[in-house]
Amino acid sequence: MGTVSELCASSFQAFLCPAVRPGAPAAATVPDDLSPEERHELESIRRRKQELLQDIQRLKDEIAEVTTEIESLGLTEERKSMQRNKQMIMGRKKFNMDPKKGIRFLIDSSLLKNTSNDIGQFLYKGEGLNKTAIGDYLGERDDFNIQVLHAFLELHEFTDLNLVQALRQFLWSFRLPGEAQKIDRMMEAFARRYCRCNPGVFQSTDTCYVLSFAVIMLNTSLHNPNVKDKPSVQRFTAMNRGINDGGDLPEELLRNLYDSIKNEPFKIPEDDGNDLTHTFFNPDREGWLLKLGGGRVKTWKRRWFILTDNCLYYFEYTTDKEPRGIIPLENLNIREVDDSKKPNCFELFISDHKDQVIKACKTEADGRVVEGNHTFYRISAPTAEEKDEWMNSIKAAISKDPFYEMLATRKKKVSSLKGL
Repeated sequence: MGTVSELCASSFQAFLCPAVRPGAPAAATVPDDLSPEERHELESIRRRKQELLQDIQRLKDEIAEVTTEIESLGLTEERKSMQRNKQMIMGRKKFNMDPKKGIRFLIDSSLLKNTSNDIGQFLYKGEGLNKTAIGDYLGERDDFNIQVLHAFLELHEFTDLNLVQALRQFLWSFRLPGEAQKIDRMMEAFARRYCRCNPGVFQSTDTCYVLSFAVIMLNTSLHNPNVKDKPSVQRFTAMNRGINDGGDLPEELLRNLYDSIKNEPFKIPEDDGNDLTHTFFNPDREGWLLKLGGGRVKTWKRRWFILTDNCLYYFEYTTDKEPRGIIPLENLNIREVDDSKKPNCFELFISDHKDQVIKACKTEADGRVVEGNHTFYRISAPTAEEKDEWMNSIKAAISKDPFYEMLATRKKKVSSLKGL
């Protein structure tokens, strides 16, 4: 069977000259009984027929060429689509390991436009993206990152939501970074967006900012098992007096926020992709150290330590995918100590709380994750130089809870404005 174009051309040829096979030379004989005018007309018909046959062949060739191009185009587009998908997957993986490099790769691959709106939309959709990486990128202080943060927030609709509902939506779209300045920028942007969506609820964005932090801290106090002294609604209300440009917020509003958090804590989003790949990709420091055990029999164990994201992780082997223990460095101090059995020692401890157990966790041999029982962590480095380097790196990573510091700073600002 021929193609449709070939069948059409053959039918047209047969219609023009049924007795002549397509492609066969036309007969040259001329009947003797024709007049000169008839002979001339016959020759004209034959010439026209040849021209039409040539046109048909030309059309056939053109149709065949276009068909080939269409088929080739389909294959090319499919290949392009597959290549684009592969590059997008690679770009997401790069973003999860290093957000800035991932965004640059996607822009260079023409998968993202180098505009705050396009990147904000990409982060808002969040498909295959690490929530921690999103938070790190949005919290950067570069002017462009701040523009992306505002574009990201413009995609959140907070109209007619109370503050807790808006915070639930906002904090589900990424993970708050641990750095105080990043949190400050992000919560400032949130407060501005919320007040634009809900004009008249608060006197100023400062009020929204302070109350947002108070709500986040309330969530921690009510639902963290390590916090024994749970705040009452009366204490929560008293803590937030005078924050509305010197005036008090409606007590009913504060009670509703309290009840909402008490009945349902904030949910921390699960990370898409390999969270540990991102966490340990670019650590502040890593290496072998000796750690004194916390059991009844104090033994020293060699562990592979990684310092990153204000946490100290330790592994039994460098090839382990999961850490044996995690020591958050928030509110800890570090000091150099002498040990009779090991040289180059230093300790992690809680100031002014000698007997308080440090908030940490470890994995038992049977796979259970349990709370640590250390009131201090004593660690020994191989050399004095490495001890100093580890201590300096840990000192730089140790931070106090930023929420309290930022809340106090903003309250002080509100108070000073009130006095003007």
